Amino acid sequence: MPENKVTFGLKKVHYALYTITDGVITYETPIPIPGAVELSGEPRGDMVEFFADDMLYYAASNNQGYENTLSIANIPDQFAQDALGEELDETDFVLNELANKSGKPFALLFEFDGDVKATRHIMYNCLANRPTVSSSSKTDTVEPNANELSLIASPIKIGDKLMVKTKTTIQTPSAVYDSWYSTVYKKTPTV
Repeated sequence: MPENKVTFGLKKVHYALYTITDGVITYETPIPIPGAVELSGEPRGDMVEFFADDMLYYAASNNQGYENTLSIANIPDQFAQDALGEELDETDFVLNELANKSGKPFALLFEFDGDVKATRHIMYNCLANRPTVSSSSKTDTVEPNANELSLIASPIKIGDKLMVKTKTTIQTPSAVYDSWYSTVYKKTPTV
C-alpha cells in the first residue's frame, strides 16, 4: 500500500489522564475534545554543537518534546476540571479557577487526514496552561471565537523507552489503528 503523499485537516482530538504507580503508567480511557480547529507544535530542545580543532567536532539533537498550541471551538468543562485544575462548585455549578490548584498531565491523541489514510498521533505526556480569555464584538457578520491552549509535551518513561510521541503508518495493523481512541497505545512487550 502506498504511503500518504500529503496530510491535511485535524480531527478526533482526545485527552487521557494518567497515573504512575511504582513506575508503571496507567492511562484512563480517552475523552473527546470536540471542535478542533488547529494544532501546531514547535520542537523543544536545541541542537547540541561542540567545536574543537577549528571545526564542528560533535553534534547531537536534544529532544525535549514540543511546545504546542491547540485551537478549539470551546474548552469542555470536563477538560477544564481535569487538565486545567478548575473546580466545579457543587451547589452553584460554576467553574472556579484557583491560584493554588494546577491541572493534571495527560496524553493528547489526534489525527491528520491523508490522501491515502489518516495518520493518528499520541503525545504521551502533556501539560496545559490556562487559556487566554478573549472575545470580540459581533459586527455585520458573526465569527465564532476559537480558544487557544498552550501545551507542553515532554518525554516520559514508558517501559524501557523515553517516549515523546507515536504515530500510525500505512502498515499499522488494524487492531492497533482501530482501537486508537479507546485505549492509549503503548507497545506491549513480547514475552
